[in-house]
Amino acid sequence: MPGDARVDTNKIRALLGATYVGFAATDVAERLAGSAAGTVLPFAFHPDLTLIADPSLLDHTEIFFNAARLDRSIALRTTDYLVLAKPRVERVC
Repeated sequence: MPGDARVDTNKIRALLGATYVGFAATDVAERLAGSAAGTVLPFAFHPDLTLIADPSLLDHTEIFFNAARLDRSIALRTTDYLVLAKPRVERVC
């Protein structure tokens, strides 16, 4: 989702048919993402993760994200991101 947006956990709960949705503890998030908190890439490399991208992301020609470090960022064309990451595109903001 765009950096200025907020995730709507109720939308995610309904989307996944869950009874509860919350944010993972830092150690769990870092283990699943394979990077430090605050540097999590917009890709899902762990089989237990489902990558969801809000369609508002498609309003931008490029996305910018930390490159698994707080002192480096990457710019990526949104169309390339969709091809590489293959996220499930659902409204979650």
